[in-house]
Amino acid sequence: MSQDNGTNGLRVAIVGSGPAGVYAADALLKQAESVGGVEVDILDRLPAPYGLVRYGVAPDHLKIKSIALALKKVFEKPGVRFIGNIELGRDVSVEELQQTYDAVIIASGAAVDRRLGIDGEDLPGSFSATDFVAWYSGHPDAALDAFTLGARSIVVVGVGNVAVDVVRILAKTVDELKHTDLPDHVLDVLDASNVTDIYMLGRRGPVQAKFTTKELRELGELADADVIVDPEELQLDAASEEALADDRALRQNLEVLREWSTRKPEGKSRRIHMRFLLRPVEVTGEDVVTGVTVERTALDGSGGAKGTGETFDIDAQMVFRSVGYKGIPVPGLPFDDRNGVVPHDAGRVMQDGGQMPGLYVAGWIKRGPTGVVGTNKGDANETVASLFADADKLPRAAERDPQALLDQLAGKGCRPVLWEGWCAIDEAEMALGKAQGRDRIKIAELEAMLIASGWRED
Repeated sequence: MSQDNGTNGLRVAIVGSGPAGVYAADALLKQAESVGGVEVDILDRLPAPYGLVRYGVAPDHLKIKSIALALKKVFEKPGVRFIGNIELGRDVSVEELQQTYDAVIIASGAAVDRRLGIDGEDLPGSFSATDFVAWYSGHPDAALDAFTLGARSIVVVGVGNVAVDVVRILAKTVDELKHTDLPDHVLDVLDASNVTDIYMLGRRGPVQAKFTTKELRELGELADADVIVDPEELQLDAASEEALADDRALRQNLEVLREWSTRKPEGKSRRIHMRFLLRPVEVTGEDVVTGVTVERTALDGSGGAKGTGETFDIDAQMVFRSVGYKGIPVPGLPFDDRNGVVPHDAGRVMQDGGQMPGLYVAGWIKRGPTGVVGTNKGDANETVASLFADADKLPRAAERDPQALLDQLAGKGCRPVLWEGWCAIDEAEMALGKAQGRDRIKIAELEAMLIASGWRED
């Protein structure tokens, strides 16, 4: 991770150190010679890099989490610098970044979950899956005591991979999770869980569900959880039949669900109820969640579902909504509230029909919360191609000393964590894990991370 004080080439700031931001840095470096060299600073509001790979991928999906090893190699390349614990809009503005960088790429993701828009959604005991994932992933934003699992019955609304992750973590035994990097406070809560029944609800049919076959199959392989599927809810319409004909993965999903529908429960301690053609219409309860009222739906022949008017209640003391994400406005940039993205043209930030010179976007804040981790690579390549095409007309930064931003942040009393600080956190987490015979235990509190990084008050 070397940087020189030269004034040749481009200086680029990337805001967000998840896959979108790191892939953009890698693309910049691979074509750096065409513009006389590139210096890249990757900023993140957390002291740790990797974004959703660290804080969104389920802790028991070790193969996907290993993507962090590939991202790490980019950070270790000459010309790349990590500056963590710095938040855009709080510690530094877009305008200030443009004083020290020729171009700025925003790759900050989609930060909030979508709501159901039904009565009772804000009752105590009703949560977003996003918040639960952040908690069990050891995200510094999540309070250590944010969740307890005294509930016997839990409803998870949604049939995507995040919903599957939530259901699986709730249904697994602690012995099945002890090999992961889950923080101790999370394992303690899961160990004390009273959960016996988990309902996963889909508004449409099984073919319209967004989970992938690998993640789906895992639910049927748990040590102490039966999966229950009602064959009557595995209905198909013309649109479903057409989709099945064109998509092998959808056919595999349906095969898995049909096989489960023939199983007899084995009397395990927990039961996963996979339900389709049900639409939540109200979270019930006076002071806390006591259930969810759902309406039966019917496929409409074109890929959608319509209500039938028939309703019933599902007993539940906790509800998680997992119906997608949306972006939040980026300070200093235009924003499309309807789609939750920054308006752009091939990654170039656009305002009032014109390009905002030197400003670019990549990842979910650019295209919305779609695709898998690998989707970000092509997305980042497109943005970087636009940036290089604009290289000759980019507004050159007035201050080109790499130390300038750090001096500016220090003057504001900020506490940036550089790569060496993250490596110290990394080593501390692995040491915690080694003491318990695990690979790693995450440090979940921000101040504890800063202490582990070696940061000290002057």
